[in-house]
Amino acid sequence: MIRILGIDPGSQRTGIGIIDADSNGASHFIHCETLSLLKAESFPERMGLLAEALDRIIVEHRPQQVAVETVFMAKGAQSALKLGQARGAALATVVRAGLPVHEYAPRLIKQSLVGTGAAEKTQVQMMVATLLRLEGRIQADAADALAVALTHAHGNAHATTRQLPPDWRGRRRGRR
Repeated sequence: MIRILGIDPGSQRTGIGIIDADSNGASHFIHCETLSLLKAESFPERMGLLAEALDRIIVEHRPQQVAVETVFMAKGAQSALKLGQARGAALATVVRAGLPVHEYAPRLIKQSLVGTGAAEKTQVQMMVATLLRLEGRIQADAADALAVALTHAHGNAHATTRQLPPDWRGRRRGRR
C-alpha cells in the first residue's frame, strides 16, 4: 500500500487529495480539502500559509509520494506568474520533506480518468467520486487533487518525476 498526496496548486485555493493505492490497482480515499489562501493579507503570506498547511498535512497523513498538476496556460501573465509561485511554494515544501514528486499535465489526468483529454471538470469530479466510492459533491479543487493522485496510482508512465538526491541539502554551489 502506498499513500499518495495529490496537489492542485493555486494562488487563491489549493486542492489537496490523499489516497492509498494497493498493488492490485485499487485506490482508497483518505482525505481531501481545499486550502483557502485568501485570508492572508498579502501574496507572500498566502505562500506561507500554503507551506504551513502542507507541512501539517505531511505530518498528519504521512504520504510516501506526491503527484502535482503541471501549469496550464493561465489567462494572463500575472495569473501565470502567481500560479507558478504557488507551485514553487508547494514543490519546495514537499521536496524539503524528502518526498518524490511526480508531475502530470491536466490533459493527461483527464485522459487517464475519463478517457479523453478534453473532459469537462464535472466529468472528472464524477469519475473521482465513482473510483473512490464517495457520496456527495466534491469541491472542484479537491477533486482535481484527488484526480492527479489517482492518475499517479494508475501507474501512468508519462509523469515527469523530480527527486533530489538524498544528500541534496549538504551540497554547496559550485561543489559536488
